[in-house]
Amino acid sequence: MYDIIVIGAGPAGASAAIYTAKAGKKTLVLENDQSVTKPAWIRNHYGAPDIDGPELLKVGQEQAKSFGAEIVSEEVTEVSNEGNGQVKVKTENNEYEAKYVILATGNSAKLAEASGITTKEGTEPRIKTIVDADNDGRTSMENVWAAGVTAGVSVHTIITAGDGANVAINILSEMNGERYADHDMLKDKE
Repeated sequence: MYDIIVIGAGPAGASAAIYTAKAGKKTLVLENDQSVTKPAWIRNHYGAPDIDGPELLKVGQEQAKSFGAEIVSEEVTEVSNEGNGQVKVKTENNEYEAKYVILATGNSAKLAEASGITTKEGTEPRIKTIVDADNDGRTSMENVWAAGVTAGVSVHTIITAGDGANVAINILSEMNGERYADHDMLKDKE
């Protein structure tokens, strides 16, 4: 069983996985290689040079792996709360369980709808439906959270990445019973 399963490995999902894995939580990322970031040319990330979408995705996923996240290419078909503090995630070929799940499915809310998670009208151009999540990322299904575009934040990659980190920090805070903070210092650099 995993501590956290992240569904989606775009900027929101990979960012969430970076934080959860770095915090020592057993993290699985399930991705279907459908990120809307793939065709992007990104020229407006704070503190970063111009980068194309595929490279941004690769770097983010490699960073998550460097902290111990496991990334598996599988299409998720359903998410269900088992009522015992566990969430079951079904794919076309497997089933996984975790204490928490983060939906980071980009511009698609189809998985949420298929799983009975409450959705609502989208807030961004061309995004018709989003997951109805509170400001922390909680959805209508216990222990299932949403981050990034699917949760209604702006489609810009820097914003979705920040939202993924924010939702991860909120989950880590809940898991730990106190506000989680992750600040590395130059003096500690190896």
